[in-house]
Amino acid sequence: MAERKDVSSLSQVNKMAFAGHESFQCRNLWLKKGFDYVKMNKSFNDEDAVVELGVGKNMVNAIRYWMKAFNLLTLDDKTTDLADFLLSDNGWDPYLEDVGTLWLLHFQLVTSGKASAYALIFNELRRDKIEFTKDNFLTFVKRKAEILQITINDGTVLNDFGVFIKMYNRSIAQSKDREEGFSGLLTELDLMNVSPRDKDTFVIENTDRRNLPDEIVLYGMMTTGGFNKSVNFNTLLTEPNQVGSVFALNATSLYTKLESIAQRFPEIVFSDQAGIREISFKSKPDPLLILANYYEQ
Repeated sequence: MAERKDVSSLSQVNKMAFAGHESFQCRNLWLKKGFDYVKMNKSFNDEDAVVELGVGKNMVNAIRYWMKAFNLLTLDDKTTDLADFLLSDNGWDPYLEDVGTLWLLHFQLVTSGKASAYALIFNELRRDKIEFTKDNFLTFVKRKAEILQITINDGTVLNDFGVFIKMYNRSIAQSKDREEGFSGLLTELDLMNVSPRDKDTFVIENTDRRNLPDEIVLYGMMTTGGFNKSVNFNTLLTEPNQVGSVFALNATSLYTKLESIAQRFPEIVFSDQAGIREISFKSKPDPLLILANYYEQ
């Protein structure tokens, strides 16, 4: 592997951000398009960006926004290590064909601190309401804004929620569309469903995520950090930005995945003794090496 730069930024901003995507959810080929464009030493502000990227001006801005939200682009528009390893022509998965890549991108979206709705919904709102509506979300955000003493625009928040829904929920119209056009990037994860009782109520349950690879869980644990040589099971299950919250895992599923990780990685031990469950590390694996092992096996 190439010399490592900054791995991943989990820095959280003190303000909430609900705009920048120009009302467009991220589409299937946008990240690769944006990556290739930046690697040509092009700027999203260039006059020919619309022609080079083959999209409208608002979509140019959206591509830039989503690359930053997915931690693929730095604040000064440089590609991150994750982007280089993942999206290069000979990279791990430049066209996002592996479901593990979608889980990885979901993790980045929730934890990067660039798109507030995703962190708020997966880390906080679901604790109060497994089922929620756009009005529930708006009320929740307004309460947070009051605590933070910041001003928000109701219309902007509701528009952002609409983009969130399109990112994860495949509508009937989207299901019929086989092209890049309308389908949200993360619909295949089946993280969110519409309530059978009300089409305007959405559900994100803690459940078993059978297509979530062990390596992506381990990557999430090592990237979030916040611990030295060991971490408690309940911390991983319930704390913000930890894998249980981000991936909407139930306790049984997380337990099974940690057991599997400990069996596969000799430097990791998972113990369950006297009611104390924790995972400990003889040495901490490098997050990018974890991903390299996953994609290169």
